[in-house]
Amino acid sequence: MPAKGLSDTAIPYLKKGDKIAITCPAKKLPIPMTDAVNLLTSWGLEVVLGDTVNASYNQFAGDDAFRAADLQRFIEDDSIKAIICARGGYGCIRMVDLVDFSYLKTNPKWLVGFSDITLLHSHVIANYNLPCIHGQMPLNIPDASKYSLETLKTALFGEKLAYQLKSNPLNRMGESAGILIGGNLSLLLAISGSVSDMAYEGKILFIEDVGEYLYAVDRMLRALKRAGKLKNIAGLIVGGFTDLKDNDIPFGQTLPQIVMDVVAEYDYPVCFDFPAGHIPNNCSLVLGKTINLSVISDSVNINYE
Repeated sequence: MPAKGLSDTAIPYLKKGDKIAITCPAKKLPIPMTDAVNLLTSWGLEVVLGDTVNASYNQFAGDDAFRAADLQRFIEDDSIKAIICARGGYGCIRMVDLVDFSYLKTNPKWLVGFSDITLLHSHVIANYNLPCIHGQMPLNIPDASKYSLETLKTALFGEKLAYQLKSNPLNRMGESAGILIGGNLSLLLAISGSVSDMAYEGKILFIEDVGEYLYAVDRMLRALKRAGKLKNIAGLIVGGFTDLKDNDIPFGQTLPQIVMDVVAEYDYPVCFDFPAGHIPNNCSLVLGKTINLSVISDSVNINYE
């Protein structure tokens, strides 16, 4: 059964001197990890690079078994306090069932990434009730905003993470509290009904995506709605939906219009333009932890309990 609440097992936050790993569970890397290693080392961390960082098999960072074994090694290594996924792309759904995550029950550690890594985040939250960090990955560090990298450090080291944003006029006002779940919309749909799927009821859902057609976003949201997943959530946070495309015959609705049309019959707060997703200012969110969401006329406030 998917987990319903917060984990009884807290993940230790990082401290200077801790050892962390970079692995590549999906698409292969086009550049070395120099910038990431330099940044993480400047935070006082010791960085271990997985074998997948330099591997190549078709479009992947090694074949499925190879990528699973690299992640498995770091899951089982007591000295590794966080696992940062080097990039997304496509590939996690091919290898997730080859990995035994059960070791995290007794040796929990942070799993960091976004995009395709949504699948791993969801799997860990659903099956082990462990929080994860949705945030910048090593491939993105050269183009990342300074602030987004600061939020990643804040999340990893357990400092106070809170956001106050200017309110979008299209937001739906309201206040709620709930465990934050979600990530990439395409991946949330891809795992729907699987062992990696999360329980949505009572949660605050975050979504983002990149390069999709407007009609496809509409279809994905309506598929989640038909599955009953949008009915009883406590709130909706819409992040970056970048590089959206349209057909020759226009779809006729903007992204906010699509979202509000789908959730029109519900009354929970909805926040647009949260700075997370496939954008340089990809601010960190700790998924699997309870947040307080306040959407008022002039601002949006997100605070962790």
